[in-house]
Amino acid sequence: MDRSALLEIELATLFQVSQILSSPSPLGETLDQVLCALHDHGELQRGMVSLIDPDSGALLVNAVHGRSPLLDSEPVRYLPGEGVMGLVLERGEHVVLPRLADEPRFLDRLHLYDRELPLIGVPIRTGAGQYAGVLAAQPPHRDQWLPERARFLEMVANLIARSVRAAQEVERERRVLTAERDSLRRTVRGQHGFDSMVGHSIAMQRVFEQVRQVAKWNTTVLVRGESGTGKELIACAIHYNSPRAVGPLVKLNCAALPDNLLESELFGHEKGAFTGAVNQRKGRFEQAQGGTLFLDEIGDISPTFQAKLLRVLQEGELERVGSSQTLRVDVRIIAATNRDLETAVDAGEFREDLYYRLNVMPIFMPALRERPEDIPDLARFLVDKIARQQGRKLSMTDSAIRVLMRHPWPGNVREMENCLERSAIMSADGVIAQDVIELDGASPRGSGTPLPPLSPLSPLTPLANSDTPDGDERERVIAALEQAGWVQAKAARLLGMTPRQIAYRVQILNIKMRRL
Repeated sequence: MDRSALLEIELATLFQVSQILSSPSPLGETLDQVLCALHDHGELQRGMVSLIDPDSGALLVNAVHGRSPLLDSEPVRYLPGEGVMGLVLERGEHVVLPRLADEPRFLDRLHLYDRELPLIGVPIRTGAGQYAGVLAAQPPHRDQWLPERARFLEMVANLIARSVRAAQEVERERRVLTAERDSLRRTVRGQHGFDSMVGHSIAMQRVFEQVRQVAKWNTTVLVRGESGTGKELIACAIHYNSPRAVGPLVKLNCAALPDNLLESELFGHEKGAFTGAVNQRKGRFEQAQGGTLFLDEIGDISPTFQAKLLRVLQEGELERVGSSQTLRVDVRIIAATNRDLETAVDAGEFREDLYYRLNVMPIFMPALRERPEDIPDLARFLVDKIARQQGRKLSMTDSAIRVLMRHPWPGNVREMENCLERSAIMSADGVIAQDVIELDGASPRGSGTPLPPLSPLSPLTPLANSDTPDGDERERVIAALEQAGWVQAKAARLLGMTPRQIAYRVQILNIKMRRL
């Protein structure tokens, strides 16, 4: 073979290799095809690619033409500097062995190469002084073109390096995303785990046990209770502690949309199905495939839409708006309502068949006023949450907790959280005391029930250390001020003190006066 014929072969092979490397195939499949092209068109047999394992730093054989049986049983590795492959990587340049049998460092771990033929190994270079692995192959016979074949193999290695670098970058990003996903899952499961659910009352313990049991199965759940009792949190706890936790949790407030938009939002629509539908859109059912769909305020949907929803719940089938194609969905349904559905069924406002379809596993959330023993723990939990949001330390006095326990909480936990967030804002020193708590709709200071009349008290003795005021004394003064409508003279009479004495107490006890 003359030089021109060799160049023609190499150009044709480079064209084949470039086409292979430009295709979006997995790296292992791409390397196999490159080695086939070297064998079929480039007169380079028994090609092998070994890449550096990022975890161990060893050379791991990734692809071999004329695959060795050893690769099917266990991976073949070369430590840095070990064997001919390690020699190539150590030198950082091509190695040409005219006769393989004459090289003492040849280990023959693959039982693949012909010892009587030459062997060419070149590094796969990804940057200045950076290498991703080694490419090696054997010419079919011993000839004078070994230096030219080595340069050609270096060209192929440079082309491979781009694909290897891209694949390694994708793998790094995949690992980062996987680690981030796993971390987020652990965080979410921790936030919605049973340990993070507050309440030791009998009613709440019953709810927690129901959540533990129903989370194991795909049963439809209907969470019932007043607004602000935490129905959405129960839905999250069920999902993230179920086998469907790896799937999505999709939420929708059914009361927030009219029927036409609700149908599109839940079932999706095709392009051109209505004015403004410029693209095809998946509905919430499709988005929740393999996971859970939480339908809040389910009792507020119209009877017309109830019939459409019933079919999806019964058959697991739907059609997008503007389409006749039936789609099957695998979705667990958790619904929630604060309405009396039984009364709505009797009045003909809610379909009876849909009611029974949803009411497979009812969970009743008790109102906060029905479990006052949970208020102290719940208040501390919410204060800790607010402290994390505000990035500072917050604490709460016992007198403030007693104020909370006297309130009926018509807005339940949501109202309490809002109240505590307002109180935290008004607390400059981070201590939520009785005097900074403002409750809505209470009389006169929002305690829910008027304070009992205070009998005249004996004058308070001066404080030994005004920097550390006694909590009971501070509470007595605040209670008197509340009873007196925050008029100091009236409060002084209740306490059997002079106006000057109570003014002094207000100052040293750091009581913020209210203007009513």
